[in-house]
Amino acid sequence: QVQLVESGGGLVQPGGSLRLSCVTSGIIFSRGAMGWYRQAPGKERELVATITSGGSTKYADSVKGRFTISRDNTKNTVYLQMSSLKPEDTAIYCCNADGQYFGTYYYPGKYWGQGTQVTVSA
Repeated sequence: QVQLVESGGGLVQPGGSLRLSCVTSGIIFSRGAMGWYRQAPGKERELVATITSGGSTKYADSVKGRFTISRDNTKNTVYLQMSSLKPEDTAIYCCNADGQYFGTYYYPGKYWGQGTQVTVSA
């Protein structure tokens, strides 16, 4: 069965860093695009970053220069390195598999992880 398991969330101070991991199984990882989404209470789910099978990346304007998405096809894992964290980055971060682009718009795939909580607070 398809499974996505996120880890790496936690409580950090503003300006700190976290590295999220999403380990997948049951999919042909190297073929598909992956995405990271986040959702804070009372807000819509936001697409944070995507990475194609070829390694091309896109980021939300709010995280450009601070977050880096990467993938390790040997480990079937996608990462989100988050630096210079701000309180507004506080959210549940979820990994998404099998998304696709329609033009520049990323449609989320049907596979989701359970999410990992990131809290940025002094």
